[in-house]
Amino acid sequence: NNEMLDDLKSYSLIIARESITYEAMVKAGLKNVKLLPDPAFQLDRVDLELPDGFVEGNTVGINLSPMVMGCENGKNITFKNYEKLIESIIERSDMQIALIPHVVWCENDDRVPLRMLFEKYKHTGRVVMIEDHNCMELKGYIARCRFMIAARTHASIAAYSTCVPTLVVGYSVKAKGIAKDIFGTYENYVLPVQSLAQEDDLKNAFDWIYKNEDLIRTHLQSMMPEYRERALLIGEELKKIL
Repeated sequence: NNEMLDDLKSYSLIIARESITYEAMVKAGLKNVKLLPDPAFQLDRVDLELPDGFVEGNTVGINLSPMVMGCENGKNITFKNYEKLIESIIERSDMQIALIPHVVWCENDDRVPLRMLFEKYKHTGRVVMIEDHNCMELKGYIARCRFMIAARTHASIAAYSTCVPTLVVGYSVKAKGIAKDIFGTYENYVLPVQSLAQEDDLKNAFDWIYKNEDLIRTHLQSMMPEYRERALLIGEELKKIL
């Protein structure tokens, strides 16, 4: 709306981290916008000792957030989808599962739904719970996963930037835009939480990622160095206005 546009025009510089938002801003007439990757793609990783049950290269990282659950259209449908996914991984593969929180704010703590999942499936010996860590240490855990299921944007960025095949359970356009810029499309790479209708929707979406694992990882390995390097251009843009 006009009030928002007037506010946005008052900034010297706006960095849009994905093309869908960038194109919307340009279409609305904003001139002070640049399209560059999120600086989190440049974040260093710190590899802590892995807990028992976390098998490097054969563990599925799973992130779930209260925020994404709050955007669902069906009663508790997101949590039910995560249950079905975990049960499918346990029944159909030898992969381990690591439950990885990424935001632990009061009233918006990823550990709350993740601990519920852990308590339900810990008896299988196939599920481990990662506790709160700083962002570099969390990236270290995510980087050593075979796959990542991410509800938080920066959990997905940690995975993409370390070339881990990733399925994003998205709640806003930013998830679609980041995936589109990396893969050329967000189809199959982003599952909007608002679209969850059946309890096996997430499992079915993950099946596609699993079947295309090698192609996804090869693509990330080939394009991610240059994509990550572009995030450094934010510094050049800041120099211009300073």
